Amino acid sequence: MKAIVYKKYGPPEVMKLMEVEKPVPRDNEILIKIYATTVTSGDSRLRRADPFLTRLFNGLTAPKKITILGNELAGKIEAIGKDVKLFRTGDEVFGQTGLGLGANAEYICLPEDGSLALKPAALTFQEAASIPFGGSTALHFLRKGNISKGQKVLIYGASGSIGTAAVQLASYFGADVTGICSTANLELVKTLGALHVIDYTKEDFTSRGEIYDIIFDTVGSSPFSGCLNSLDKKGVYLRAVNMDPGPIVRTLLASLFSSKKVIGGLAAERKENIVFLKELIEAGRYKPVIDRVYPFEQTAEAHRYVDTGRKKGNVVVIVQK
Repeated sequence: MKAIVYKKYGPPEVMKLMEVEKPVPRDNEILIKIYATTVTSGDSRLRRADPFLTRLFNGLTAPKKITILGNELAGKIEAIGKDVKLFRTGDEVFGQTGLGLGANAEYICLPEDGSLALKPAALTFQEAASIPFGGSTALHFLRKGNISKGQKVLIYGASGSIGTAAVQLASYFGADVTGICSTANLELVKTLGALHVIDYTKEDFTSRGEIYDIIFDTVGSSPFSGCLNSLDKKGVYLRAVNMDPGPIVRTLLASLFSSKKVIGGLAAERKENIVFLKELIEAGRYKPVIDRVYPFEQTAEAHRYVDTGRKKGNVVVIVQK
């Protein structure tokens, strides 16, 4: 089978289309023929080994543990292990791969109890592939923040993969949502459910004097002290997908010496989150946001675009038509 493989850290050019061995499902696994996958900011950072700490688990001088990136996918089950009960051959599914990644390939084997669900019938494979990472990450953190109806919630980085999901989910939970993004994305964020939008290129939200119950930084670049000062005394500051040591230390200190909670780290992948998102989609309460779509052989170009930091929602890669 074909896969996008990287054997050294560096720019998008390190991503190469190669022939690799097709996996065979174990007794509790399903073999998925992947029709669509994505390139996320997480993929970009792993490719660049940014931050340096990523090298501690993936190889100091070159990627060794993970050489095929890609966390989300949509496809069709081609074969199942003898113990599989939840899915059948021919089922169309979408979901996440777990820490092993590997979705930038034509096939993948995943455990049946992993973060997978039947694909919503109304979605294309491309649309379905754009849902899991941003949606499940946003859901994980908003639930960690105990989001509830009537709260004032600010989403920092509201136009990205996690941000577009967070705006929709916070709105679904009944929050008064403020989205922060660039000028070009203000209207998009409004259409997703934000009652208020702030253009960060023109205004520093921390100077407004507004107080929020939850501030959710989806991109890891919000002003730490400014966010804490903009929170209610029992507010929650959420910081997603940021493994830089500085914010980690500040998070620990803030949690020790403040009544305000600071919650960071990586989101846990759970099947129930994918199922929840599927149900919202089928109820018309959640929709995919796709910026660009690339053919499989142009995955390096997809990485190049993600590297710009200007993507709106998700960047999808068509693996098979």
